[in-house]
Amino acid sequence: MKRPRPGRLGVFGGTFDPPHLGHLLLAECAREALALDTVVFVPARVPPHRAPKRPLPADVRVRLLRAALHGTGFAISTLELSRPGPSYTVDTLDEMKKKHDDIWLLLGADSLLDLPTWRDPDGILARARLAVAARPGFPARRIPARVQRRVDWLPNAPVDISSRDLRRRVADGRSIRFLVPDRVARLIERLGLYR
Repeated sequence: MKRPRPGRLGVFGGTFDPPHLGHLLLAECAREALALDTVVFVPARVPPHRAPKRPLPADVRVRLLRAALHGTGFAISTLELSRPGPSYTVDTLDEMKKKHDDIWLLLGADSLLDLPTWRDPDGILARARLAVAARPGFPARRIPARVQRRVDWLPNAPVDISSRDLRRRVADGRSIRFLVPDRVARLIERLGLYR
């Protein structure tokens, strides 16, 4: 007898260095708009599209992500953290497809513009639909038609929060209150991160 497969899955990858309210809002908007049963956050071990500066160690980023997701009902997968080398989305989706039929990859519009530079973009499009959140300054008209056909645009209000800006704010001694969940802000302070 064939095993029943879990329902509609949202996959949200990134460095989450640190996770912020924009991440949570995107995940919640996708969950609601696409009737997703689960949204799983997948922190990257070695992000292939990041500048040479390395993110915080994976275990610290997972702690921050756990703090951010506390009480949300969202999940964390450490799948990419257990694989050696760069974290390629197509490989992660291959693993997820073993257990789920209906997968949406959650992206900001800025990441969607970079999709042609990712490893095997056609393979990504074959394995998942794209749930894309608008980002200020990234117009949808720049997306190729073959990609547009696989995109579900999320009805979110664009939120202009970036992890890079948050790291800079902490380094400059400025507040990140109301930009990250309180638990994340407290953990950043307690561990002395980004100083």
